[in-house]
Amino acid sequence: MSEIILPKFMNIGAGKLDSINDILKKLNCSNPIIITDKTMVKLNIIEPLEKTLTKMQIRYKIFDNTMPEPTASSIEEGANLIKNGSYDCIIAFGGGSPIDSAKAMSILANKGGKIEDYKFPVINFESGIPLIAIPTTAGTGSEATKFTIITNEKNDEKMLCVGPAFMPTAAIVDYELTYSVPKRTTADTAIDSLTHAIEAYVSKKSNLFSDTQAISAMKLIAPNIRKAYNNGKDQIAREKLMIGATLAGIAFSNSSVALVHGMSRPIGAFYHVPHGLSNAMLLPTVTEFSIPGATMKYSECAKAIGIAKYNDSIEDSNKKLLTELKQLNIDLEVPSLKEFGIKKEIFMKNIDTMATQAIASGSPNNNPIIPNHKELVLLYEKLWN
Repeated sequence: MSEIILPKFMNIGAGKLDSINDILKKLNCSNPIIITDKTMVKLNIIEPLEKTLTKMQIRYKIFDNTMPEPTASSIEEGANLIKNGSYDCIIAFGGGSPIDSAKAMSILANKGGKIEDYKFPVINFESGIPLIAIPTTAGTGSEATKFTIITNEKNDEKMLCVGPAFMPTAAIVDYELTYSVPKRTTADTAIDSLTHAIEAYVSKKSNLFSDTQAISAMKLIAPNIRKAYNNGKDQIAREKLMIGATLAGIAFSNSSVALVHGMSRPIGAFYHVPHGLSNAMLLPTVTEFSIPGATMKYSECAKAIGIAKYNDSIEDSNKKLLTELKQLNIDLEVPSLKEFGIKKEIFMKNIDTMATQAIASGSPNNNPIIPNHKELVLLYEKLWN
C-alpha cells in the first residue's frame, strides 16, 4: 500500500463555509490572506466568506490577481505580497486556479526561489505557510491533492509540481458554493473530476485505497453531470458532484493521473483551453488508445458510471464506455479544437513540441499503455480529426 496523504482537517457539507473560524483557531491563525480571482470578487461570490470572517473580527486581505491558467509571474506577485506581509495563513477561495496558485505562493513565500525550482521530477516535502482550500467548483479536487500546475510563460510549458508540500493543511467542501457556476464551467469541471477518477483507477500507480475512492467518485459524478449541467440549482446533483470531485482528487493524489492529463497540459499552455475542457476533448480518444492495456479495469469503470451491467462482458462494457464518453461530450456541447478557435496549421506545427512536453510531465508513464513520441503525435493528430 502506498503512503496516504490527506489534508489535516476536512469540513464537508452544506453551510460548512461557516466553519472557517473553527479551522483558523485549530491552526492558531488569525491574520489570513485570501487568494482568489477577480470573478469571485466582482460577482460577490466571496461575500459569505468575508461576512463570516468579519463577524468573528478576523482581519484579512484579498489578493484577486490570479490567472485562469496560473503563470510563474502571477505566482511571484502573490508570493512577494505574502512574504512582505504579516500573514500567518492563506485561504484559497475559488476554482482550481486560485487553489493551485495559493499552493505555489505558499511554498515560494516560505522557501524562496522560482517555481521552476520545484517542478517534477523534484518531490517537495517541506510545507509552506498553512493553506486552507475552499473550492467553489466541483472539478479539480485540488483541495485534497499534493499537486499544483503552473505555466512557464517563457516557453508555454505547464510545470507539474509534486509532493506533500503542496497538500492543503485544511479544506472546506461546501457544495452550496457551486450553485452559481455557469453551465460551461459545470460541464468542464465535472468531466475533469471524472477523468481524475478514471485515470486514478487505471493508473499503474493505483492501489486499493485510491481504487476505492475512484470507484466511489465515478458512481457520484457520472450520473449527475447532465443533471447539474441542465439545472444548476439541482441540490442533490450539486452535492454529489462536489463530493465526487473531492474523492476523485483524493484518488489521483494517492495514485496518479495518466495520459489524458499529460496531453492536456500542453493544449492548455499553447492555446489557453481551460483544463477541464481539454481533458474532455481528449478523454474518448485517449481511452480508446488505452483500453487494451487495462481491459478489466476500464470495464469496471463502465459499470461504476452506470452504463454497463455487472453481467456484461469485458468487451461489451468497454464498448459502452467509449460510446458514453463520446455521447457525454455531445450532450455537454464540448467544442472541437477547431470550434474552440484553434487554427489547424498552428496546431499541427506545435504537435511535436506538445508531445515532448507531455512525455516530460511524467503522467504518460502511469498510463496502462505508455505511448512513445510518435504515438503521442498520432494521438494529437487524431484529436484534430
